[in-house]
Amino acid sequence: MSIKSSISLTDQQDAFARSLVEAGRYSSLSSVLQQGLELLRQKTEADAAETEGLRTLIQRRLEGQKISSAGMEDRIEDMIERKRRALRVES
Repeated sequence: MSIKSSISLTDQQDAFARSLVEAGRYSSLSSVLQQGLELLRQKTEADAAETEGLRTLIQRRLEGQKISSAGMEDRIEDMIERKRRALRVES
């Protein structure tokens, strides 16, 4: 179903949309605008999903196990030592 709507474009937007139609990439100005709105809808949904994913990750981290500074330093030192051994680098 299509709904007719009146919109305003800048001269630059109108010229760009018309150039896409004239180049044969779209059949009409409506097609150009529909595609643009579809891309904006997809981006908005992807951004919302990403934001929600980040919120969930942050919440899990806040509620998860905490490591002391000393414990983190020990883990880092262990990781460095494993890398040195794997690369056969002397300390």
